[in-house]
Amino acid sequence: ASPADEEWPEAEKAEKLARGAALKWASGVFYRPEKLEALGQYRSRETKRNNSIQARLKSTVQSYLEGVSAGLEQLRSAAKEVQNVCQDLGAARWALIDSAEHFQVLQQMRTLMAEHVQLTSVVKVLPQLFSVHEVFSHTLQLLHEQHLLEAHAELMMLEHLRDDILFQLHLRGLSSAQATVLSYFSGLQELNESLAKQLWGIVGHSLQLVREDPVLFVSAVRIIEREEKIDDALLLDATFLPPGRPKGWRQKFYHILQETITGSHFLTACVDTTGPGLSRHLAALQREVVAELHVVKDLMVQCVPAHYNILSICTATYHQALTSHLQDILQEDLDKQALFLLLEWVLHVYQSPEMMSHPGLLPEVDVSALGPLVSPDLVDQTERKYVVKVKASVLEWMQRTLEVEFKEWFREEEPEKDHQGFYQSALPVIVMQMLSENIQVASLITASLQQKVYSMAMEELEAFLGRLREALVRCGKEHQKDRTVPKYYVPYLLAMLNNNLALSSSVSSLHPDTAHREVPTSLQAALDRTQKKACQLLLEELLLELQPLCMQLPSRKWLSGSQLVSSMCEVIDKYAKDFSCARKPIFMVLLMESERLVTSQYLRALMQKKMVCRSAEERGQLCVRLLQDATQLRELFHGLGLDRRQQSLEVVFALRELICLKDPALLSLEVLSFITKYPDVSDEHISTLLDLRGDVSKEVRHMVLEMMAQHPQALPDDYQPIFSIILVPAPELPFCLRKGKCA
Repeated sequence: ASPADEEWPEAEKAEKLARGAALKWASGVFYRPEKLEALGQYRSRETKRNNSIQARLKSTVQSYLEGVSAGLEQLRSAAKEVQNVCQDLGAARWALIDSAEHFQVLQQMRTLMAEHVQLTSVVKVLPQLFSVHEVFSHTLQLLHEQHLLEAHAELMMLEHLRDDILFQLHLRGLSSAQATVLSYFSGLQELNESLAKQLWGIVGHSLQLVREDPVLFVSAVRIIEREEKIDDALLLDATFLPPGRPKGWRQKFYHILQETITGSHFLTACVDTTGPGLSRHLAALQREVVAELHVVKDLMVQCVPAHYNILSICTATYHQALTSHLQDILQEDLDKQALFLLLEWVLHVYQSPEMMSHPGLLPEVDVSALGPLVSPDLVDQTERKYVVKVKASVLEWMQRTLEVEFKEWFREEEPEKDHQGFYQSALPVIVMQMLSENIQVASLITASLQQKVYSMAMEELEAFLGRLREALVRCGKEHQKDRTVPKYYVPYLLAMLNNNLALSSSVSSLHPDTAHREVPTSLQAALDRTQKKACQLLLEELLLELQPLCMQLPSRKWLSGSQLVSSMCEVIDKYAKDFSCARKPIFMVLLMESERLVTSQYLRALMQKKMVCRSAEERGQLCVRLLQDATQLRELFHGLGLDRRQQSLEVVFALRELICLKDPALLSLEVLSFITKYPDVSDEHISTLLDLRGDVSKEVRHMVLEMMAQHPQALPDDYQPIFSIILVPAPELPFCLRKGKCA
């Protein structure tokens, strides 16, 4: 290999690749003879191509050689210049070595010059130093005369003198001498304190001064700003910080202003937290805060630099002070009126046009950016406290109303009647008015408070109805002891039923949501229980007069055509006249319950096994009597307004069919029809009815009872029980328990 190939191995590799490619091409050409004709053209093209490549290579090499030549020329020039510089530096070095002694003489002169300058400075300040105590006295006099700007100018001059001296001592490390200077200028501390005391006094009365003497307040602000500029300048150059710096008087200004605002209005210990006292306090706060913000906006803003942002700071201060003040008040045990006043003031008055949204304060004052005056949690807690107080008040009023109502039941005169002749009392009006007013008052605060009071009202009304039922029971017990007490027992029970109906019909109007006015389920159940209890007491009165008559049947005298049922009708008619003083829904309930009571008492009397028909003739008389009694009673109730389809006396007609059946063998079919219509009838009831016939054999009885066992009846959902409330006397034992008495 040649030396060139060893130096450039890539060239050898490229040549081999080129040769290989050429051989490959040539073999392809010779392999295909038709391409040999184009061999001349290929040779000509390749020749031109080689010539072009050689020309470009020659041009590139020529350019490269020219660049190398220019570079070499520049290197020769630079070498000559470096050599010249080295010669000049060597000459300068020898010149400096020769001048070293002269430099030492100049250093001594420089030191003497510095000492001379210092002595000159000391000589200049000597008159000022000698006059320091005189300036102290003059400055104090200016402060006493409230020439604040002049006094502050002298104070700054003294501080500047002291600070200059201390700085010079600091530079020379003479710390021991600094104590002497500080003692010499010790009067500056007294001047600063005296000036600061006057400044903070002015700031504390700033709201008054900007109206009466704004010049004094402006002077105080200018002094504070001077001190702030000095503080800022010294803090930028932290190499030396004089004693007492930074003063931070601007922050002190804000602090004193905030303390003044807080201390002048928001001392909780001085607040009367009763309803009237708190109302006066809140009204005074509203009036004073608005007035003072007007002063800040219209006057104080013009007396301070814009960057003080004084209106926003005062607004935030009032807002925060009010928040803290109201929280302190809410910690007290407040009455209902005080809690309402606070909620109304916080949620409505504070941001109203009468206070923070006053037209004279907008748009500069914007408390919406400061957040709520009282947190939502505290508002909710206060609302719950208010509901507790209202609940106690409602409970007290309801209890008092119930006590008055209970006493009225024992009066020697009937209850009052309305224009339609229905018994009534003031109880529902008082109760509804009390609840409605409290719910309406709560709606003036928030919808959530209204809902809380509404829920409480429903609970208290339900509890009140429970106490009312207990009062009815006590009254009923008193009446059982002496039926002349109360004298007008039935009329007052009817009045109570009318009252209960009035409550039931009007309680839905208390619901805050007019679109969903419905009576709560538990309250409706309480109203129903109260109505049921009063009806029960009335029916007990009716029963007391019916029982002596019902005890006389069945009997032979009754079969012979006594006026027993006519007497019962007279009693029923008398009570129906009393019931007519109840409103129609109540009257119909009482009429239906009375009819069911009469039916049950009539059936109960038949089930007492007092009589057994001894012949077919007696059975016929019994059937006639049953038909006459049932018809007379049915017509009576129909005349009173009770439709026959609503009556339960139909059971007497069905029972009559069992008695009238002539062939006992057909009793099974008749009983099956009877128990289908009245599924609550039992074996004992049917057995008693068969005994009443007097002609049923044991075999027929067994067959009837077996048929009943094979066809048990289920009670429909809408079925009104009749026989299940009637007890049948136990059958007599066919033998004696003690053999000694059976001889």
